[in-house]
Amino acid sequence: MRKIAFLIPTLIEGGMERVMSEILKYCAEYTDFELHLVLYGKEHTPFYKIPSTVFVHKPHLKYEDYNRMVYTIKTMYYLREEIKKIHPVSILSFGEIFNNLVLLSLWGLHYPIYISDRCRPNKSFGKLHDHLRKWLYPKATGVIAQTEKAKSIYLTQFKHPNIRVIGNPIRKIEDGNFLNKENIVLSVGRLITTKNFDQLIRIFSQVVYGDWKLIIVGGDALKQKNSVLLQKQIDDLGLTDRIILAGSQKDVVSYLLRSKIFAFTSSSEGFPNVIGEALAAGLPVIAYDCIAGPADMVEDGKNGYLIPLFDEEMFKKKLVYLMQHDEVRNQMVQNAPPSVLKYSTSVVCEKYLDFILNNK
Repeated sequence: MRKIAFLIPTLIEGGMERVMSEILKYCAEYTDFELHLVLYGKEHTPFYKIPSTVFVHKPHLKYEDYNRMVYTIKTMYYLREEIKKIHPVSILSFGEIFNNLVLLSLWGLHYPIYISDRCRPNKSFGKLHDHLRKWLYPKATGVIAQTEKAKSIYLTQFKHPNIRVIGNPIRKIEDGNFLNKENIVLSVGRLITTKNFDQLIRIFSQVVYGDWKLIIVGGDALKQKNSVLLQKQIDDLGLTDRIILAGSQKDVVSYLLRSKIFAFTSSSEGFPNVIGEALAAGLPVIAYDCIAGPADMVEDGKNGYLIPLFDEEMFKKKLVYLMQHDEVRNQMVQNAPPSVLKYSTSVVCEKYLDFILNNK
């Protein structure tokens, strides 16, 4: 049986990891390939459910048992040996600097390797990794960019002749009752600096209106450090009953279906899944127009608003406007779901399979 290998550091909670899980589920249901998931990062316990038919490979390594250099070398050896055992017809790797590790580990094995770059396209990872990306990416069989803007940047950076634009799969939101919602402004994302939740809290604190609440859903990437800082900010503002840190939640859809507005203050994105899911759930979106991502889904004035990066005053103005104008918000609700049809799970997964198997 023909085999496909899917490589990713971990399947912890996150956008990249969720996309990988969606592709695996689709392939398990609609293809007859033998599927192999190779995890090679520090965390080997998946947050997302993996189909029982998928073979999961995990290294018998503990990061704390080795220094960084030795651990990296052992990881590279593990990757190389696992792929040789699997002997796949194609390999799909997710990650930015992790793609460097994969390409180095599999050097000379002559398997087709397709790499998906998930970050802000002009993001720097430091001189070493930036140099490695420019050297190694052209050696991949194909590169997957998430947006046209990213592709245009990668063509200059990597000069690779085979770059394909494929966005992320957006889950279908089954409940179509988009008008029966609560006065909730929702935001979703890991509690990391680039999501700028401190700005969102500050903005909302200046526009408290009626019985509206702000709910932020997402886990703390720094072992509660960021959540403590954000909670202190909320406490100092005296808004503990109006701004809620809901933490990590597996059932994000229930929050989307309860809310009326989706607010997104991230300044660094590749392709923000949560914006697509918010639109699919019928939420108008207010988002910073970072270099790639939001503009591929949010049509300014039609299904939401794109705000110049870090323009808190404009963000506040548009947020107040949507809070106070039901008719505008409800029209955007009707415009929101159709705008993400091209990112349905089946359409996106078929594009991935077509590229990594047929190179089209």
